This record gives sequence, structure tokens and C-alpha cells, in this order.
Amino acid sequence: MANLVIMPRQGQSVESCIITTWQKKKGDRVNEGDIIFSYETDKSAFDEPAQFSGVILHTFAEEGDVVDCLAPVCIIGEEGEDISSLLGQAAPAEEKKEETKAEEAAPAEKAEQAAAPEATKVEGDRLRISPRAKNLALKTGVDLSAVTPTGPHGRIIERDVNAALDAGKVGTTAAVEDFLRGIVPEKKEEAEAPASAPAAAAPFADVYAYEEVPMSNVRKVIAKSMHASLSEMAQLTLNASFDATRLLAYRKLLKERGEEMGLSKVTINDMVLFAVGRILPNFPDINANLVDGKIRRFAHANVGCAVDTDRGLLVPVITCAEKKTLAEVSADAKRLAGGAREGKLSPDEMSGGSFTVTNLGSLGVESFTPVINPPQTAILGVCCTTNRLKADGMVYPAMGLSLTFDHRAVDGAPAAKFLKELCTALESFDLLLAK
Repeated sequence: MANLVIMPRQGQSVESCIITTWQKKKGDRVNEGDIIFSYETDKSAFDEPAQFSGVILHTFAEEGDVVDCLAPVCIIGEEGEDISSLLGQAAPAEEKKEETKAEEAAPAEKAEQAAAPEATKVEGDRLRISPRAKNLALKTGVDLSAVTPTGPHGRIIERDVNAALDAGKVGTTAAVEDFLRGIVPEKKEEAEAPASAPAAAAPFADVYAYEEVPMSNVRKVIAKSMHASLSEMAQLTLNASFDATRLLAYRKLLKERGEEMGLSKVTINDMVLFAVGRILPNFPDINANLVDGKIRRFAHANVGCAVDTDRGLLVPVITCAEKKTLAEVSADAKRLAGGAREGKLSPDEMSGGSFTVTNLGSLGVESFTPVINPPQTAILGVCCTTNRLKADGMVYPAMGLSLTFDHRAVDGAPAAKFLKELCTALESFDLLLAK
């Protein structure tokens, strides 16, 4: 009996997924448990195993297609089996897909028509060309007669010259100077071009060579979120530092003796996450989201920890951090970071955060401006330690913290108080553990 394979719903907030790879093709036989296709949400990647054995009789999507959750992806059955009823069930989805493709194709056709204007013309004694494009043309010897102008009123701009260079349209500097003076050379057949032309083009083409890499689905989501964060919020950053002597001493003790107590590999970042979890409940407008003009104050400190992955920046969330021990926070942070890098976290594990911590200290960054993760109202940046002098001449390791907050929801004084209390807690981390 033939069966529909549908796109799973990975988390309540996920509406669609993108098919990245078909591991099995139409006509292939699959056994129960075989991976049929791989797909990703805006934050994670998954493999879809077959729930039954058979032959892939039909596919409804191609690699790179975005498929709605619970929509059909393929049909598995036996050779020669009638699947018309299943195709009928999936017809609305297929029609929607075709309409989408048609809508996307229409602008593309118009773009193709618009992309083939007439060859560059000299109007009277004046060639419409920008100063930057003119300088580049004289420097590279581009064939100006082959340049397609895309600037306003048929003007040649710098990108037009670069496009011609990429296509190998190179002549001589003298020809460029003549063309700029309004002397248009007679166009000859390409076959009559001197054999040395390709060789002359190579040096210039190499200089401006580049590779275009399409943005991944995750990168697009990050770009959209960060742009919305900076364009829609009133962001302000406060910078402070604290004496990290006792924090570093406790970290050293953990490295030397922690394994005996099950506290091995606790990092400075784990300790910061622990302190943030304890301090956040005291500042409800910072432990919050701003949604549709309303401040959503969280009952628990759900602390997001920014993780750098091959697929982009992901922010898994340590829930109820204020209730967890240092060992539990450390274990959660490592599990979530590992899952994020391997693409094995569910979207639910990366949503619901009330605050985020991002750490660039290990990369030697002394101060920076972290960007808020919408719809949160604040984010903490952790910086590296630098040696400073006290009034008595003693040198101490100062660790920097950068707090960015949304001034629409949080005023400067409460934000400064949060930062001060956090610095005090980290400065006396051994005492914080006693609370």
C-alpha cells in the first residue's frame, strides 16, 4: 500500500523547512529506517528516515525547495501501484507550488528583457560615464563599446565596467581614450580579433575575480533578525569591568580539584551564565521580551548562550537558570553548544529566551557592541581580561562586560544597576555560590 511522506513539524514555531538533499531518488527502493532526505529549519538540520519500505514513486519537491510543515514530500509504495488518490490529496500543495514558481518566473523574464539594452552609445560629443567608472576603464583598458550601462539615464557606472572585465571584454587604453573622446571604433567579427586579446584580458580578469556564494537558509534568517534588531530598536550599550582575581582563582581551583567533585571543565563562560541566571530575576524589564508594544516579563531566567557554528550564529537556551547549580549550568551549556554545532537541536531548544550572553573574550576582544536578539530587551557581551593598575599600584586582571539594552523598554539607570550588580557578583563569585 502506497503512503505519503510528509514534512515533519520540528517545534511549535516552525512553519516550513527547506529540503537540502535527497538521499534517495525517485525510483529508488528504501527500507524502513533508511534516510530519504535531509532538511533544515531556520536553526537546525535533520534527516528524515523512512517509516516503511518500498519504492519512491513520486516526489513533490526538489532540493532547495521550501516545504510547509505537514505538506507531502514524496510517495512510497510498490512498482505499478495506483497512487492517483494520493496525488489528488496533494494537488492543492502542487498547485500552490506551481503558482509560486510562475510568480517567480515572471519578474525573471522581465529582468532578462531589461538586461539586454543596446550597446553603449555616445550622445553627441558626450559619453555618459561616472568618474569612478572612467578611471577604472582607463586603468584596465576595458572595451567600452561592450559595456552595458545600468546607471540612471543610460550612464555607465563602476559595476558595469567590472561586469565587462569579468566577461573578458578588454581592449587597449588608447581605444578607451578614443571612445571617451567620441571616436567609436568599427566593430569587427570576434573571429577577427587578434590572438593576443585573451592573453591581455587574463591579468585584469584575475585582479577582479570573485566567487559568489548563495546565503544559506540559516544565514538569511540571521540577517533578517539582525537587521530588524538594529532598525526597530533603540539600542544603547554600557561598558563596565570588574576585578576578576577571585573568579580566575576559583576557575583555577576547579581545573585542579574540580574533577574529584564532578565539576571538571567548568569554563569562565559557564560561571558568567550562572551569575547572570542568579541576577536576572532582580531586573524584570531586562529579563523580558518586548512584543507588540507589551513587555513580557519572564518568571524564570531563560538564558540564551550564543554559539558560533559552521551554519551561523545560533542561540540555544538554558531554561530556569536561576534554579540550577554551577555544575548543571555547565552541563547544559556544553550539551546545547554541542547540539547546535552538530545541527541536532530542536527549534524549541532555541526559542523562549529572555536574555542572551555572547562571549568574544576568548578571541581577545576587549570591548564590543553586541546586537540584541529580538524580541529580547537586552544582551550581555563578555570580553577578555586586561591588566590594570589600582590606586595603590597593584596590578589586577580586569574583565570587561558590554550590556546592550533596548531603551524603549529599559532606562539607563536600571540597566546600569544590573551591570553593577552582575560585576559585584562575579567579583565575589565564591560568595555568590553560597546564596
